[in-house]
Amino acid sequence: MKAPDTVRVELEPPLDVPGSLAALGRWGDDGLDRWDGTGFLRTLRDGDRVVPFAGWPGGSVDAPWVDVASAKADLPRTTEVVRAMFVAAPSALADLSRHDPAIARLDAAYPGIRPVLHRDPLTALIRSISAQQVNLTWATEIRRRLALAYGTEHAVGGETVRSLDAERLAAATIDDLRTIQLTNAKARSVIAVARAALDGQLRLADLERLDDEAVAARLVALPGIGPWSADWFLARTLGRPRVAAGDLGVRKAVGRAYLEGRLPSESEVRALTAHWGAAAGVAQQLILQDLVAGAPA
Repeated sequence: MKAPDTVRVELEPPLDVPGSLAALGRWGDDGLDRWDGTGFLRTLRDGDRVVPFAGWPGGSVDAPWVDVASAKADLPRTTEVVRAMFVAAPSALADLSRHDPAIARLDAAYPGIRPVLHRDPLTALIRSISAQQVNLTWATEIRRRLALAYGTEHAVGGETVRSLDAERLAAATIDDLRTIQLTNAKARSVIAVARAALDGQLRLADLERLDDEAVAARLVALPGIGPWSADWFLARTLGRPRVAAGDLGVRKAVGRAYLEGRLPSESEVRALTAHWGAAAGVAQQLILQDLVAGAPA
C-alpha cells in the first residue's frame, strides 16, 4: 500500500527505471536497498537524520516517472534524491556510440539502462567489503545480516527498510562480526569504515569536492579498501565516469563485448575502455547488463 504523502517525479529520458532498479534485487534482498519488481525502498542521510522513502516507477523509457513516498516534510528532499538517483546518459554516450559499434549495439539492445547511485558512503563501502572474493548472493546475505544486527528499521509506504548504524558498527568487535560470518579481514574493514564515518572522514559533501585521485587515496588508507573498492565508490557513489577495471564481472563483460569472450587483465580493461570518456559510467552498466542477460540460467 502506498503512503498517503506521495508526489510524482518525472525523470530525464531515456531511462528504463524498472530495468535499472533490477540490479538492487538481482542477488536477493539485503534490507537496505529493496526492490521487488514493482517498487523500491531506500534511505538517505540528511544531516544526522536517516530519511526512508519509497518509490513506484511508471511511464516508459521515453517518458519515465516515479511516484515517491515519504513523510510529508521530507518530500522535497526525497524527490530531489530520486531525480539524481540514476547516472544520466551524457551527450558523450551518443558520441561514443557513433565510434564504438559494441556500445551502439548494447545501447540499442538495452535502451535506458543506467547505473543506480548509492549515495551513503558508509553503506556503499560496506557493499564493496561484502562483495570481496565471494559471489553476490552471499554478499547480499552478509549485508542483510549486518542490517538486522547493526541497522535501524524505518517504516514507509506500508513496508520497512533498514539503514546501517555507524555507531553500533564502530563499537562492534571482530568476534561480534564473526558470528554473522564475516572473515577477520572483512570484520576489521567494516569496523574501520564505521569509525571513519563517525570521525567525519566520509562526509559526502567533502568527498565530492575532491578529485578522483584524492578520493581514492583517502579510501585506500582504510583497512580492506583497495583500488577496486575505490573505483566502485567513484562510479556508484559519486557518479564519476570511472571503470572498475579490477572487478571480475567488469573484466568478463569487457571480454564479452570486445574480445569474443576472452577474459582480459585489469590493464587490458583500462586500455579497451580508455575511449569511453565521460560516458564510462553508462557504458559500464550496459556491458554488465549484457553479461547478466547472456549468463547461463
